[in-house]
Amino acid sequence: MITLLEQLLNGLQFGVMLFLMAAGLTLIFGIMNLINLAHGSLYMIGAYVAASTFGATHSFLLSLLAAVTATAAVGIVIERLVFRTLYERDHLDQVLATFGLILFFNEMVRIIWGATALYTQVPGFLSGQVELLPGAPYPAYRLAIIAVGLLVAVLLWLLISRTRTGMLIRAGAANRTMVGALGVNVSLLYMLVFGLGAALAALSGAMAAPVFTVESGMGDDFLILSFVVIVIGGIGSIRGAFIAAVLVGVVDTTGRAFLRPLFALVMSSTAADNAGPTVASMLIYVLMATVLFFRPTGLFPTPGR
Repeated sequence: MITLLEQLLNGLQFGVMLFLMAAGLTLIFGIMNLINLAHGSLYMIGAYVAASTFGATHSFLLSLLAAVTATAAVGIVIERLVFRTLYERDHLDQVLATFGLILFFNEMVRIIWGATALYTQVPGFLSGQVELLPGAPYPAYRLAIIAVGLLVAVLLWLLISRTRTGMLIRAGAANRTMVGALGVNVSLLYMLVFGLGAALAALSGAMAAPVFTVESGMGDDFLILSFVVIVIGGIGSIRGAFIAAVLVGVVDTTGRAFLRPLFALVMSSTAADNAGPTVASMLIYVLMATVLFFRPTGLFPTPGR
């Protein structure tokens, strides 16, 4: 029971980190109709800036602020210089251009920070453990990631559902041509949405820095999972991105934890060692195929999709 609780919390923690990545990506895709393969690079930049700032100042909060601010600025710059030329181009051009950005940013971080991976420590005030149940301690830092992810999810929901800016974002996702015809500065809206998406990716990377190795290309695998999340949740839907991210996180984590022991009950240990991780890595794609079979537009598609 305790092991199951720990793995469910691990899945929730992984899920909220995925949500921070996928939320910005689904807004960019849903509003701008832009396939941004370089979104994982923004996650990587956030992790690098956070790790280097924490190493220099030993302030975790300052490292978060620096990562979010710097990466949002990078996102706005590349939106103005690169992506504005791609909005009216087809998806193949967008894929090729943003793939080029992946290569550029991977080499850029090697030039600035070197080819050696960076390692950062969990901040002292979050380095302990919290006993959730008797005999079931859980790392405080992972609980902090969950809390931050849930807080961001609530703030995003308030922004999208309760503000005029959110109204314009939702309208842009449904019919951006009409939004422009009504006198809204679509270019400014796109810049703000892209900056917000970059900031969310940076926050995810900064929170991941003490958990994962900070290295060139670290955002590539996370990007693939983020696309899985927005396909399951529905393109342009923040609610869908959150629910799908939690589902993907829990399925992936519990599958990797429990499939191997389950297989060992019905097959040899060697076969279970081989089959367990392989099947576990397939589970999220089975989940995606199952959802799309019953709901081809995702769990919570935006109007007009």
